[in-house]
Amino acid sequence: MNDLVKFLRDRNMADNHAYADVACRFGGDAVLDSHLPMLDMVDMLAADCAAMDPADPRHTGLVYALKVLAQSYDEHPDYRREWRP
Repeated sequence: MNDLVKFLRDRNMADNHAYADVACRFGGDAVLDSHLPMLDMVDMLAADCAAMDPADPRHTGLVYALKVLAQSYDEHPDYRREWRP
């Protein structure tokens, strides 16, 4: 599970850097309708999962949600097929 969390957090960091580059080149208005708030929420879920005790009854649902979110990166070379929900 730690690998999935790390994968998602790494992808979010890369996406955030891409948005920052766009904002730097074209101004802040270029990212007004971006997915930045969603990236922050996914990162918060990943951090919560990393800190959560696997015995917590919410853990299974959170892991499933992260697997669903990770599918958006299924063409990335580091994505693993066993993460499919």
